[in-house]
Amino acid sequence: MRTRPRLRDVTKPLGQAAVGALTIGILRTARYFDPTKTANLFARITRSIGPMMREQKTGRANLTAAFPERSPAEIETILAGVWDNLGRVGAEFAHLDHIWNYDSARPEDSRIEIDKRSYDLFTQLRLDGKPALIFASHLANWEIPALAAVAHGLDTAILYRRPDIASADRIIQDLRAVKMGTLIPAGRDAPLRLAEALKSGQHVGMLVDQYLTNGVEVTFFGRKTRANPLLARLVRQIECPIHGVRITRLPGQRFRGELSEEVKPVRDAAGQIDIQGTMQAVTSVIEGWIREYPDQWLWLHRRWR
Repeated sequence: MRTRPRLRDVTKPLGQAAVGALTIGILRTARYFDPTKTANLFARITRSIGPMMREQKTGRANLTAAFPERSPAEIETILAGVWDNLGRVGAEFAHLDHIWNYDSARPEDSRIEIDKRSYDLFTQLRLDGKPALIFASHLANWEIPALAAVAHGLDTAILYRRPDIASADRIIQDLRAVKMGTLIPAGRDAPLRLAEALKSGQHVGMLVDQYLTNGVEVTFFGRKTRANPLLARLVRQIECPIHGVRITRLPGQRFRGELSEEVKPVRDAAGQIDIQGTMQAVTSVIEGWIREYPDQWLWLHRRWR
């Protein structure tokens, strides 16, 4: 009985090293091939192997709970789209340094589509001299909003989660660092560093749609779950506008970028920022996004527990 845990302790680092080396190899190799063809290939691969993975069961359970009115066939169609999108995200990650392509003078020739209201809101954020909090979700390619910010002159600090495998973390961080502003890894000092970024006038961006064991209770698709309260705690500490940003995938390897109207924080009777209420407001915005494009959201993690 003692041998097995010790064997796992020995083999786990070896397994992680192998996965890390494979990740590095795939990302480096993918950079030499046509991005569109690579995305199509990766999408075919993930659509084929995804249903054989344990995350398929998690995704099916999540979708069935979120959309009880959908038939089993409809659920499977959405799941196929989820795997397709995930494969494309993986392929596109290798080309992060040149995936953003938007020219306001020639929007019809750009890879990114942005509506006028979103562009006006973005310009306002860039020029008003104020900090802001910007939230996003794991919808379509969730790496793109950070690229947009830097490409158009928005001073940003991005909260990100390091991969568990150190070797994979290094190449991923190198790719992200090219055009993603200040990168702040999640950890004990992250709240302090993010607060300092806001105080200095930067715009802080973060993904807020994953389950957090010690988070605040919110309702998501009619069910109770827990959300990371960091965004609300930051706005309580340093009051500033809150906006949501989403990227959706369009036909022809194109994307649409949208910036939401300001999401007003919820306040208690004393006028102080209500943490739970504010995170519920943010969660409700994200739910609305997902209802429009359910096959582009990452249903493969346990959102309800």
